Amino acid sequence: MTEKDKNPTAALVKRLSQAVGVSSYTGPHAVQDAVAAELTPHADRVDRDRMGSVVGVKLGRQTEADPAARRKIMLAAHLDEIGAVVTALDDDVLRFTKIGGLDARVLMGQDVMVHGRQDLPGVIGSIPPHLLPPGQSRQTVDITKMHIDVGLPATELAQQVRVGDLVSFVRPPQELLNGQLSGKAMDNRASVAAMILCLQNLAGMDHQWDVYAVATAEEEWGQFVGATTQTYAIRPDAAVVLDVTFADVDEIDVKLDAGPVITFGPSNHPVLRKRLLDICTDLELKYQSEPLPSGAGTDAYAVEISREGVPTILISVPSRYMHSPAEVIHTKDLERIGRLLAHFIAGLDENSVDQLVPSP
Repeated sequence: MTEKDKNPTAALVKRLSQAVGVSSYTGPHAVQDAVAAELTPHADRVDRDRMGSVVGVKLGRQTEADPAARRKIMLAAHLDEIGAVVTALDDDVLRFTKIGGLDARVLMGQDVMVHGRQDLPGVIGSIPPHLLPPGQSRQTVDITKMHIDVGLPATELAQQVRVGDLVSFVRPPQELLNGQLSGKAMDNRASVAAMILCLQNLAGMDHQWDVYAVATAEEEWGQFVGATTQTYAIRPDAAVVLDVTFADVDEIDVKLDAGPVITFGPSNHPVLRKRLLDICTDLELKYQSEPLPSGAGTDAYAVEISREGVPTILISVPSRYMHSPAEVIHTKDLERIGRLLAHFIAGLDENSVDQLVPSP
């Protein structure tokens, strides 16, 4: 029995996690290639845009020939990951700063890949605490005091690396006990996997609306580039954004293996939320709720306010240790999201757009 046969969802997430996708990266083993390969068997076509987003289109059974007249549902999950960028060459080591909301507390000792003239394996280090000058804290290390060591002398390093070269984490995903999976870039490859699982489920279902499954580029540095540009290009009638949220922390009542997190608050349309909750009840599918009174810093905001506005809902994957190279998710949560989304899409008909206006 192959690994894929034992746990196909875990195998899917592992393949996506291993791809390189630091914001703006376009080199070998890029995540766009991995996502396109996974979407292709389940979509009528797969497109890429100039900003780095990948779109799988699955057509519904509408009869309208004019693309502008066809109803469209957009699923969006960003494909880029946190990482670093080289800021200076300091003798035989590299100085760097973060790309995205990187948790600097976990950087020491991490394996990385420096994407210079060629890919160079490296490790993040700093001055050992017992050699620090008097008065400097030994409890934390400022990211400006850290460096990346690839093992090259200064002259060779200068030939291989330039300021502005990107740096990604190197961490093979690992299956933990009880269906949990740990690795880099679970934010947001886990959501991309859930989107692909939705398309797999739809293969055995009838649906009217066209489905645009968009793996959006450039979310982690806060500008929502892929979400904005693709919403303008697609002009969807409604949208579901998928991302991760914090699990098993005191401040938020969200747990692993407790189902998708269906949020409420800004960037979450009340009619879409009610539809999703009703489906969970009908399917006896467990779910969780999370209030977001001030938004969540996700693609949902950009999608919702595009053009004249798009009814949007955010569904989150519970995740531990977010924005570190060892994020943890539960594969059953992804499978539940895939099933929920497929039934949601199958229930959309010609009257659904009118129903998106809340009753007085």
